[in-house]
Amino acid sequence: MSPFQHGEVFVTEDGAETDLDLGHYERFTHAKLTRDNNWTTGRIYETILTKERRGDYLGKTVQVIPHVTDEIKAIIKKVSTDVDVVIVEIGGTVGDIESLPFLEAIRQMRLELGAENTLFVHVTLVPYIAAAGEQKTKPTQHSVKEMLGIGIQPDILLCRSDRHIASELKRKIALFCNVAEACVISMEDVDTIYAVPAELAREGLDAQILRLLKLEARPQNFQPWLELIQRIHHPAGEARIAIVGKYVQLEDAYKSLREALLHGGLAHNHKTVIDWIESEEIDSYEAAANRLRGYDGILVPGGFGKRGIPGMIYTIQFARENKIPFFGICLGMQCATIEYARDVAGLKQADSTEFDPQAPYRVIYKLRELLGVDEMGGTMRLGAWPCKREPGSFAHKAYGKLEISERHRHRYEFNREHEKTLVDAGLKITGRTPDENYVEIVEAPEHPWFLGCQFHPEFKSKPLEPHPLFAAFIGAALQHNCLRRLLALRCSIGRSGASLLLPESAWRQRLKRPGRRSCAQHPMPRRKTASHPPARPASDTHRVVVLSSS
Repeated sequence: MSPFQHGEVFVTEDGAETDLDLGHYERFTHAKLTRDNNWTTGRIYETILTKERRGDYLGKTVQVIPHVTDEIKAIIKKVSTDVDVVIVEIGGTVGDIESLPFLEAIRQMRLELGAENTLFVHVTLVPYIAAAGEQKTKPTQHSVKEMLGIGIQPDILLCRSDRHIASELKRKIALFCNVAEACVISMEDVDTIYAVPAELAREGLDAQILRLLKLEARPQNFQPWLELIQRIHHPAGEARIAIVGKYVQLEDAYKSLREALLHGGLAHNHKTVIDWIESEEIDSYEAAANRLRGYDGILVPGGFGKRGIPGMIYTIQFARENKIPFFGICLGMQCATIEYARDVAGLKQADSTEFDPQAPYRVIYKLRELLGVDEMGGTMRLGAWPCKREPGSFAHKAYGKLEISERHRHRYEFNREHEKTLVDAGLKITGRTPDENYVEIVEAPEHPWFLGCQFHPEFKSKPLEPHPLFAAFIGAALQHNCLRRLLALRCSIGRSGASLLLPESAWRQRLKRPGRRSCAQHPMPRRKTASHPPARPASDTHRVVVLSSS
């Protein structure tokens, strides 16, 4: 899947490569989703063709109705066990030929399950026409008309607009679309996606869903979420992070990464300011120094192919040598290994076989070429894999435990044939799989925070449960920001004639003292805030599962 066409490829625990929308569902609902929660038209047709070749249809003519629609209904029912509510999102636009079998399937499901067990929520557009100075309801009316033409009467309308929809317009929409006025929900633009649940609750969407599905209405507990929004709107400060990547022209290619950095900042009551830098723009160490000086932290994300790799390696060298907090993810970890091999271990021609198959020092290898690994089921390592960490490492301090599980999506691995050379040169290998076959985490010595991981921690970060590595990275970035300000103050005092100055190493040592108030913890005096417990599903909440079609 091309990130330029599809945006981010989100990976589930069981290794399914899905649309980025599934990542939003995991972040908002805390549901653990799998490949059964994401279906494409091609996958459904592949299933039907397999059944036909196997003889399941006994030679009958295979048609859209009933065979395709029956398959769609079967996959919806498959994920509906042991849950109270199944959310089924049908992508595309009403009227598109691609979505017609899906819409027909859900029409049939209402007939089979009854109106009290099904609910149709339709997202429509209410545009503001600047020339006329008013909002227009015609697009919504025509969209609902299309739905009625295929036999579906929406129960709730979510009306998207760049401004609030007044009660008068709601009454008009309700009248012409045959929907109760209370079920016409205004969905105006907000400055952060995390404000959407609170806005929809204010409009009464949750109450209408519970009423129509005849579910018991229990007391709301929006306080943790409202406190989250408060922290977003009123941060104590900023952390400036540079992301040096291959697909920065389309920010959606790094959707989960951007959200995880935001979560990491919120863990410290700070706003994360991200600058996206194309790695091909950095063609030398000097270019890296000129472009990256002044950032609190530097991150090199995942990717495929050799384009832009020199820029990533120069970036990593600059971060390592100048003690700037660095976080390398997947390809970023591999580039960190290559940089260390070249610039510290003395393996000047070290490379990955992805970039140079004939490199004399292949510190990064393809999966099938790994020492001791003879059989692989596919060309990529996908999904959740366990990892054991070294006590006292940056990773161990971040997670607070020695064993974790994280999601992967890559073809190349650390080549353990060169492990001794790199470790002897100082590279720390602080995370491995329990069977010792795969290196998962590397760290640089004598650095305030330098970590590269082979997995993708961003896929498991949530707004109320920031991922530990992102929280630790932003914490280190804030410490670096504090140190830079202290050093600037030291220089200023020196110029004014003061005689007692501490060297940089002493400032760093003082910042690390146990119990010392760090800049990351107390950047400036601020009012007390309530604690923010993780939003785990309570015993009295309804269980929800998501099914997405794209």
